[in-house]
Amino acid sequence: MMKKTLNGIEKALEWMWYPIGRNGMFLPFMYILGIVVGIVEVPNWKGAHIYGNIWLELFIDLYAICIILAFIPARIRRWCHHLIYIIAYTLALIDVFCWEKFSSTISPSMLLLVSETTGNEASEFLSTYITPDLFATNFAWIPVILLCHVLVTMLPKHKQVKIWAGKATHIIKQKQRYLHAILGILTLTCIISGGESWLSNKECMWRFFQCQTVGDVEKDMNKKPHAEMYQPVYRLAFSIFSNSLVAKQLERLKDYAEKIERMTPSALGIDTCQIQSGDIIVVIGESYNKYHSQLYGYHLPTTPRQKDLEKRGRLVKYSDAITPWNLTSFVFKHLMTTYCVDDEGDWCDYPLFCQLLRKAGYQVNFLTNQFLPHAKDAIYDFSGGFFLNDELLSKVQFDIRNEATHLWDEDLLKDYHRLITSDTLRYASPTAERKREFTIFHLMGQHVNYHIRCPKKKMKFFPSHYNLPQNKPKEVRNIAYYDCATWYNDSVIGAIVDTYKDREAIILFFSDHGEEVYGPGSLHHCGRNHTTNITADIARQEYEIPMWIYCTEKYARKHPDIVKAIRASKDRPFMTDALSHVILGLTGVKSKYYRPEMDLLSPQYNSSRRRLMQHVVEYDSALKTDNK
Repeated sequence: MMKKTLNGIEKALEWMWYPIGRNGMFLPFMYILGIVVGIVEVPNWKGAHIYGNIWLELFIDLYAICIILAFIPARIRRWCHHLIYIIAYTLALIDVFCWEKFSSTISPSMLLLVSETTGNEASEFLSTYITPDLFATNFAWIPVILLCHVLVTMLPKHKQVKIWAGKATHIIKQKQRYLHAILGILTLTCIISGGESWLSNKECMWRFFQCQTVGDVEKDMNKKPHAEMYQPVYRLAFSIFSNSLVAKQLERLKDYAEKIERMTPSALGIDTCQIQSGDIIVVIGESYNKYHSQLYGYHLPTTPRQKDLEKRGRLVKYSDAITPWNLTSFVFKHLMTTYCVDDEGDWCDYPLFCQLLRKAGYQVNFLTNQFLPHAKDAIYDFSGGFFLNDELLSKVQFDIRNEATHLWDEDLLKDYHRLITSDTLRYASPTAERKREFTIFHLMGQHVNYHIRCPKKKMKFFPSHYNLPQNKPKEVRNIAYYDCATWYNDSVIGAIVDTYKDREAIILFFSDHGEEVYGPGSLHHCGRNHTTNITADIARQEYEIPMWIYCTEKYARKHPDIVKAIRASKDRPFMTDALSHVILGLTGVKSKYYRPEMDLLSPQYNSSRRRLMQHVVEYDSALKTDNK
C-alpha cells in the first residue's frame, strides 16, 4: 500500500514537470529573457529595485503557457513557440531600447508618439538612435540571449553534438524517473511559494482592464495593491488599453470642439463688443500646502512677495477654496472645460472654455512645465495631458504654447517673453491692434521631489530652523526642502506679477491640489492619500488650496466694480471645478455655456452648492464628521 502511494506521488510529481519538459527550451530561455529585462530596467537611483515577485510570478506565468502548449499537437506547438519567441524578443528589444535611450519602458505616451510618427520621421529616428554604441549598453544583453537561444536550438543537429547528446540521454534515461520527480518538487515549491502573490497581481490586472475611462486607469494605478505590469508584453497591453480609452474621450471632445469651431460667436451667444476685462493671467501651482504659506499664517517667511502684495491692497486671498481632486490630471479635466461636479454626463461632453475665449477674440497662451508630450510620461501626466497635446484640440484652444519643460519654473516666463515677441505671432503688421491676452502659467511648484524644486544657491530654510522633536531628521529635511520650494515658487509668482504690473491685468493664482507634509494626523507621511475615505485632516491638507486674485493699478482704476466683487467674495466657499465660469464672467464672454451661479464673483453665485471631493465626499460634511 505504501509503495503504491509513493508511486502515485512520484507519478504526480512527474506530471508537474511534464508541461516544462514537453516544451523543451521554451521556459528556460523565456525565463532568462524576462529576468534580464527586469534587472537592466531597474532605475538608477537610490532605493530602486527590481519588482519583488518577478522571480516566482514569471515562472508561474510561463508554466501556465507550458500547460496549454503541452497538450496540443507537436507541429502546432512548434509554430506557437516560434510566434511567442518573435513577440517576446521583439518586445524585449523595443522595451530595453526605449529604456536606454529615453529612460522609459513601453508606455501609453510612447505608443501615442509612435502612432503619430510619419515615415520620414521614423527613418530619421532609426538613423539617429540605432548606432553601434547602442551595443555597448545593456541593450546588448537581449541579442546575446537570442544568439544563445539559436545556438542551443541548432547545436543538437550537429553530428558530434548528436553523439554527445545520445550518451547523455542514455545516462539521464536511467535516472529519468527520479530526476523528473525532483524537478516536479521544485516546480510545485515555486508554484506554492509564489501562488498567492501571482493570484493577487492577476486580480489587480483583471480589475485594471475593467476600467471605463483613462481617469479610472489613473485611479486604479494609485490603489494599493495595483497591477504590476512587470514584463514588456503586459506594458504593451496596458498601453494599448489606455490609448483605446483615450481615443473614446478624444472623439467626444473633438466632436464638440469641431461643432464649436463651425459656429459663429453670435451663435454661441458671445458678443465680442461686451469684452470688459484686460489681460487675464491664471497661475496654477502644484502640490501646494496652504498651511506652509506665510500668506495664510505660516510661521516662516515662505511667501514674502505675496504677503507684500496683500499689504499694498492689491492682492485678495480666499479663505475657503478647495479642489475637487488631489490628482493633477483630474483637476485639469475639470478646469479646462465648462463641466462642474454634479453636472450630467462626463467632463469630455462639455466645451473647452479656452476655445470659447478664442472665439470671442482673446489670444490664449498656455505655458506648462508638466503637460508636454514626452515618451517617458507616467500615466498621470498622460492622463492629464492627452487632451491638451492632441493636435486638433491644442490648435482650437491655444495661440501660443511652449515647446519644452524646464527644471526651474522661472524659465516658463522666459518662454513667454520669447514667444510673445516672436515674429511668428498673429499680428499681420506692427499697427495691428493688440488682442486681449488670456495666459495660463502651469508651474511645477512643490511637486514630489521637493529637494529639486528650488535651486541650491537659493535655499533659504534648513533643519536648524525647526523645532520638531516628534519628526525624524530625514522628515525635518524634507519639510525644509518643501518650504524652500514654496519660497522659490513665491519668487516665480513675483516675477510673473512684475511682468504685468504696468498693464491692465488681473492675475488669479491657485494650486491644483494640496499635499501632506507631515501635518496633523499624518506625522510621518508626506504626499497624498488616494482614498475615498477622506478624513478632515486629509481634506484640509490635500483638498484645501491657497487661492488669491491680484489686480494691477491700471486694472483697479478701470474696473472698480470687479475689484469690489472680488473683495466681497473672499470668504465664499468655492471649488475650482467652476473656474471656467469665473473666467468667462471676468472677460464678459458670457456665452450660453456661462452659468452665473457657478461664478464666484457674480451676485447670483450659489454659495450652498455641493463641493464633492472625488465626486463622492462632501467637503463640509467630512469636516463635521471628523469633529464628532
